[in-house]
Amino acid sequence: MRRLCRKREAHTLDKVTITQGKYIASAVKKEQYPEVRRKEIVFIGRSNVGKSSLINSLARTKNLARVSGQPGKTQTINFYELGAKIEGEAERRDFYLVDLPGYGYARTAKSKRKVWSRFIEAYLLHSEDLQFVCQLMDIRHEPMTSDIEMFQWLVAKGLPVLVVATKADKLSRNEQKKSITVMRKALGVAELDILPYSSVKNEGRSELLDVIANVLIE
Repeated sequence: MRRLCRKREAHTLDKVTITQGKYIASAVKKEQYPEVRRKEIVFIGRSNVGKSSLINSLARTKNLARVSGQPGKTQTINFYELGAKIEGEAERRDFYLVDLPGYGYARTAKSKRKVWSRFIEAYLLHSEDLQFVCQLMDIRHEPMTSDIEMFQWLVAKGLPVLVVATKADKLSRNEQKKSITVMRKALGVAELDILPYSSVKNEGRSELLDVIANVLIE
């Protein structure tokens, strides 16, 4: 499993400014993907994990991704274009944040879940521009069966995964550390990269942007 988070050093690029964020397209098949190809950073997680809030936080664009009070409402693959000005780079790097439908919502009809799983799987397995997957999990709770199964599937398919522990502002620093230990044990990887993130306080934003910058300049 490729490591995504690296220990920061004095010479490491870690200053990133997002200069734009805009919605580009929604898709359920390849023909509907954006015509202009860019590197893609993918976000996936349970339906109530705070995915839209994190995307808005990362882009610093209010309501770029719609935050719904009804879990499971996102039913398409949504592409958002962001521009990143990276310290030391002369030109802006544009890339896509790709928001996948949430999984694990019990009230969603089984037939609809099967349709979602088919086009989500097709995208994950065949996108030539996918750089890594951010799998979001609520830091307050032990990973559920659907979280573990999705993580194992991503790893088995050779997709780089960064686990992002959302809603970190709900816990103290010590509680965060304990929760991360529990998450690593549940996922079966002792040294797994897990990034605590608070969309409310933007904590973890700089660290996640540093990871994105590293793949943009590769």
